[in-house]
Amino acid sequence: MRGRILQARFVALLVLVGFSLLSCGNDRLVSVDKRGRTVVERFGQLRVEGTKLVAADGKPVQLRGISSHGLQYAGKYANEEVLRWLRDDWNMQVWRAALYLSEGGYISQLSLKSKVVDSVEAAIKLGLYVIIDWHVHLDRDPRMYQKYAIEFFGEMAQRYGSYPNVIYEICNEPNGQDVTWGVAIKPYAEAVIAEIRKYDPDNIIIVGTPTWSQDVDIAAEDPIRSSANIMYTLHFYAGTHGEELRNKAKIAIDKGLPLFVTECGTSQATGGGGVFEEKFLEWLSFLKKYQISWVNWSLTNKGEDSGILVMNADREGKGGWTDNQLSPSGKFIRKILRNEVKVK
Repeated sequence: MRGRILQARFVALLVLVGFSLLSCGNDRLVSVDKRGRTVVERFGQLRVEGTKLVAADGKPVQLRGISSHGLQYAGKYANEEVLRWLRDDWNMQVWRAALYLSEGGYISQLSLKSKVVDSVEAAIKLGLYVIIDWHVHLDRDPRMYQKYAIEFFGEMAQRYGSYPNVIYEICNEPNGQDVTWGVAIKPYAEAVIAEIRKYDPDNIIIVGTPTWSQDVDIAAEDPIRSSANIMYTLHFYAGTHGEELRNKAKIAIDKGLPLFVTECGTSQATGGGGVFEEKFLEWLSFLKKYQISWVNWSLTNKGEDSGILVMNADREGKGGWTDNQLSPSGKFIRKILRNEVKVK
């Protein structure tokens, strides 16, 4: 028994030493610092100042993390065991729980809310930030399920609004020529924000932007002014999106719009097409320059190039993955999060 206790203490010491080495003098890039403090213990209540996400100490923060795939497909990973593994081995600081609405999602399976709750509860226990993602996708127009959104986010804000861990993403990827910022997205966002702010005056709210959360320059022309601590979503896939989209982001930033990349991938936008490491690193350099937080898509074993696991790996959702269970994208993202890849 004594031998096992000593062995456990030795392993814990190795983890702590590992994070010490990873920090390299910059504890803002690790999930647990050399003193054993979690990211939430260090950064505390986040807020927006200008175009920056800042910690309670007023210093800019660039969170980095992993998104679930749709919880109707990959909800088994939304548990404390997996999030702990991603925190301790991958150095994840923020987890995104992707609650699809259609495609077998929340509207037809209201019980999927439990997977969001599991995610939030685990993040609170582990000292992680957690994004509650209302995953507008093939349903296109966020107004289609606005009533559900108001009810859902009102409940989430009442339950978790007192915790600094929680970030609300109220509209993943609105899309379609008729789904414009002024007519559809902004009015929807203002209604949902008003409901959240009844119960949670402080936590960050992230709003989707037109054309699958790419037209941040359009949102910058008419931002939401009814509440503080609002950010705007920018999504990219390295094999599809490049300088043109970065230029849109630069225009938005220059106009004062605070951005958060709640979804980005190493592949093409389809989820396939291979892994574009160099192009992804170009994006990371841009995000580093402007201190924009990012979350990688996604934790799935469907065999997609954008997924971090190979086909059928970890069917039970327990974490602890070996190299041969990780996809090329998974191995690459893990190295980045562990600060083993230099971002210029």
